[in-house]
Amino acid sequence: MISFLSDFWSFMSERKKFWMLPIMIVMVGIGGLLVLAKGSAVAPFIYTLF
Repeated sequence: MISFLSDFWSFMSERKKFWMLPIMIVMVGIGGLLVLAKGSAVAPFIYTLF
């Protein structure tokens, strides 16, 4: 995971694609919500967000 993050950061800094960072943060956040929503006690509260 650390190597992926360092490779991704070097890609963004080399090609000046810093606009990708907020997109990746939102995607990771939504993915985390989906993982939490699958079979946990937090699921009813997450479903109300959508």
